[in-house]
Amino acid sequence: MMLRLSITVCLLFAICFIALPKDTTNLTADQALQKLLQGNKRYMKGAFLHPDQAPANRIDVAKNQNPFAIILGCSDSRVPPEVIFDQGLGAMSVLRVGGNVLNDPELGSMEFVVQHFNTPLIMVLGHQKCGAITAALSAGALPGHVASFVDPVRPAVERIKGQPGDPVENGVRANVQFVVDQIKSSGPILSDLVKSGKLKVVGAEYNLETGAVEILH
Repeated sequence: MMLRLSITVCLLFAICFIALPKDTTNLTADQALQKLLQGNKRYMKGAFLHPDQAPANRIDVAKNQNPFAIILGCSDSRVPPEVIFDQGLGAMSVLRVGGNVLNDPELGSMEFVVQHFNTPLIMVLGHQKCGAITAALSAGALPGHVASFVDPVRPAVERIKGQPGDPVENGVRANVQFVVDQIKSSGPILSDLVKSGKLKVVGAEYNLETGAVEILH
């Protein structure tokens, strides 16, 4: 009887431990955004701090994490968020997929992070010369599974057809805005947090040549 009771208590404790937040950030969304932009300025100047990357930090973050921002970025090898924002272990939850598109796995990951850690900021990060946008603008057939991340950007590309300026650059910005709007309207979790002011969603673009991150929305 005592053994059964002990097992039941352990199971209940384990369930509660999984369900409850492990840690929470104490930054506001605006403070989190400024932290990212300050790190980007260091990166542009080559004045890296490489915060929270020492062995002691690795041991500490293994016990707990406290991401102050979620970054939805492209899988392009030239745009690693941890580098361009000069951040370390446990600072950001990073999702990377071609064209920084939004699908259910990305949405679910965001919902998990904001609920468990009270992360106040989501950034959709596009970049110059995006291959997904270029492919969406072309009429050629796409090999393999490439269409799985190109097709989702086509609605944004349709919006900018006929506009003056570079079509790829226009498409990058339109796609960022499209994904930002998707996140803000994704119910019930993210949309409710946005409406209550507990979550901020911003769009940004990375310049491959200067290294600068420009806030778009």
